[in-house]
Amino acid sequence: MSRTAILAGCAELPSGDGDDDAVVPALRELGFSVSWAAWDSDADFASADAVVLRATWDYASRRAEFLDWCESVPALYNPAGVVRWNTDKSYLAELLDAGLAVVPTALVSPGDTARFPSSDFVVKPSVGAGSRGAARFAAGADASSHVAALHAEGQTALIQPYQSSVDTEGELALVYLGGIYSHAFAKSAMLGSTMDDSGLFLSEKLAPAEPPAAAVALAEDVLDAASALLGILRAELLYARVDLVPGADGKPLLLELELTEPSLGFRQTDPAAAMRFASAVRQQLA
Repeated sequence: MSRTAILAGCAELPSGDGDDDAVVPALRELGFSVSWAAWDSDADFASADAVVLRATWDYASRRAEFLDWCESVPALYNPAGVVRWNTDKSYLAELLDAGLAVVPTALVSPGDTARFPSSDFVVKPSVGAGSRGAARFAAGADASSHVAALHAEGQTALIQPYQSSVDTEGELALVYLGGIYSHAFAKSAMLGSTMDDSGLFLSEKLAPAEPPAAAVALAEDVLDAASALLGILRAELLYARVDLVPGADGKPLLLELELTEPSLGFRQTDPAAAMRFASAVRQQLA
């Protein structure tokens, strides 16, 4: 039985950045007719059997419009409710309150006064992608002007102590497909990186990685907790990327949980991962 799948990009990257190239033939091998389309184009998303968010990286400046579009797509993966929760990094505070090992996160809403850590720290917008709007400050610095600039844009500011381990060890991204672990890759530090030619995200240096047991255990706990907060089963998440960094004691901490449109590192892992992704899409439809 032939099914249609649309991979959703954006006007600047209507066919993604190349990381998903192997996914297209894998989906076709499993009986899908596959095409790419910018999310705000006139493509017939409503009649597709599956619309998969892949490179919708301009949503941050148009989040309300993007969420309205998500709600209008009957077969969206991940679903609109997940997207609404996950595109505001305030979810980190929820996971912290749930007892997870999360990088300490303070939320400063417009009108509130910020308090800054005594160590080096990062200030970033609660809605954003690719480290845009994020800035690092030295211990004792007054970042009030940066917070005020975010507030002027209607943003809630996130303040986190800078995890110095990323300078030497970077981040570790664990990828789950259909709620099941698939693969992992390492990411170098992004602050100070150069912007990609599309202007939508900062360039990253990626490499294959084998996650230690402690990282896998935390990632599993994070997915379980997030699914409970969302009222869904883990298997209902077509994809998830759990980004971890080592804390001061060497133990992993959650930096971000990407459930909306993350790069999944298909170019940094075994070729079979694309087929695992395609199989997970079929699982969602079943």
